[in-house]
Amino acid sequence: MMLRKLFVLGVLAVAMAIGASAQAQEKLKWAHVYEASQPYHKWALWAADEIKKRSDGRFEVEVFPASSLGKEVDINEGLSLGTVDIIYTGFQFAGRSYAPMGISGYPYVYASVDHWKTFMSSDLFQDLAKGYLDATGHKAITATYYGQRHVTSKKPVSQPADMEGLKIRVPNAPAYTIFPEATGANPTPIAFAEVYLALQQGVVDAQENPLPTIQAKKFYEVQKYINLTGHITDSLLTILGGPLVDRISDADEKLITDVLVEAAANCTAEVEQKEKDLVAWFEAQGNVVNTDVDVPAMQAATAKYYSANKMPWPQDVWDRLQALNK
Repeated sequence: MMLRKLFVLGVLAVAMAIGASAQAQEKLKWAHVYEASQPYHKWALWAADEIKKRSDGRFEVEVFPASSLGKEVDINEGLSLGTVDIIYTGFQFAGRSYAPMGISGYPYVYASVDHWKTFMSSDLFQDLAKGYLDATGHKAITATYYGQRHVTSKKPVSQPADMEGLKIRVPNAPAYTIFPEATGANPTPIAFAEVYLALQQGVVDAQENPLPTIQAKKFYEVQKYINLTGHITDSLLTILGGPLVDRISDADEKLITDVLVEAAANCTAEVEQKEKDLVAWFEAQGNVVNTDVDVPAMQAATAKYYSANKMPWPQDVWDRLQALNK
């Protein structure tokens, strides 16, 4: 009888221990709008595994790609609602909540990718992240390089004059219309899924995207010239939702943050290498990669636009960003 009682107590103790362990594990949701085949998703999965490993299983992160938890607006809102815990999002979307953060998504605010990297490790980024935190309660941890955006077309585009009258597809956001407007082109917002057909049928003459996107979406099939304008240096913020930060310890927040920063650095390196490799790849497909673009002239035209129009950031933010170009 005594042995049976001890056995029952032992079983109960094990069950309670298992229950306590299950309660200690927290499941987190990481949402983004990019395809599962893209490096951003690959490194998000790596980060999820690392967070689970380094936390001894206390955190389990499930990554939801390809807008499976909603479009970019939805997942940004989900941070506040607590329906998602971590997201990738563009600086432009973060800028809707805290306007100065959006500066990173505008044309020719960076002179080079190295300029962007300097910004990401600067006090300016930390100050913008603090402003975003104060406005939203969410923490912008770091950013992953998405690529420089370039113009593809059926004719070479080397000078601002070559842009005049060009009907170019752009995303439906103000930052993307500035470069075309500054150079006399006609920016035409078209849904991303419809771009290939619009190019093929001549609805628009050109479009602009990073090289990996031009390859993935096969725009090179219907556009002869890939003109290296590099007019926007795009990147994706990694953001921790406020409700998550509020309920975890400082040590766990640091653990998660360290992994996210490492994942962003690794993904950035992969995207940079892919950009380099794609130049030869496009040429092998019969495209002309136009490296003879007068970027300083394009920058000057854009700067003239900025001086004539009010931009959604304080002058000191602009000055500090430009001072980082070494």
